[in-house]
Amino acid sequence: MSAIQHETYVCYRAESPLQIDGHLNEPSWKRAPWTPLFVDIEGDVRPLPRFGTRAMMLWDDQYFYFAADMEEPHVWGTLTKRDSVICNDNDFEIFIDPDGDGEHYMEFEINPLNAVWDLYLPKAYSKGGQADHDWDFVGIKHAVQVDGTVNCADDVDRGWTVEVAIPWTSMAEHAHTACPPKPGDQWRVNFSRVEWSFERYKGGYLRKDEPTCDNWVWSPQGAINMHIPEMWGHVQFSSIVAGCGSEPFRPR
Repeated sequence: MSAIQHETYVCYRAESPLQIDGHLNEPSWKRAPWTPLFVDIEGDVRPLPRFGTRAMMLWDDQYFYFAADMEEPHVWGTLTKRDSVICNDNDFEIFIDPDGDGEHYMEFEINPLNAVWDLYLPKAYSKGGQADHDWDFVGIKHAVQVDGTVNCADDVDRGWTVEVAIPWTSMAEHAHTACPPKPGDQWRVNFSRVEWSFERYKGGYLRKDEPTCDNWVWSPQGAINMHIPEMWGHVQFSSIVAGCGSEPFRPR
């Protein structure tokens, strides 16, 4: 196994506020860079994911924007209540540690039915952290679009897209750094996609618990554990509007 490299991303500004509808067709999204395709959470000791996943980010003075595109020939979901354990379905997850100290970080999960779970952790579980499940990203906007049909096993879908806008005000209490960030600031971020095995059942789907789920990520963790913040990627905020120039990521 080669040494795990933390992924990096330069996050450009949106030219105008984004409409959060799950369609990634606005000019700013069309000009924003995609991440590389996700890899297995353990890194290159495991095969590449069988379905493609990629993400992109933008920002403005009010929001940190996220988008994801996921190939999925069979889109299904069961959970509809907020703060259900969304990773019991196939899902997309966002992890944010603003000051990069491995503590005081936030997590967001969303499934194809647009059901979400958000939580705050003062520190990682392995260090005795206890998640606050009552905590919310106040004012968050999120949407899902499915290219196909949900919970119908009689056809083949293309996949699903996610669009999220997280207000800086919802993160400021735990950021311990400028929030919104200043151009040039770097935050620790990672993304995870949970993918369960299933069987067809009465025209729909029934999740299998064995084998356990796959975990596909932007920046590999080296273990089946998303709660190792020091392994997350680095996001550098730029003052440049997406599509109007570029700047290099500056390692620290």
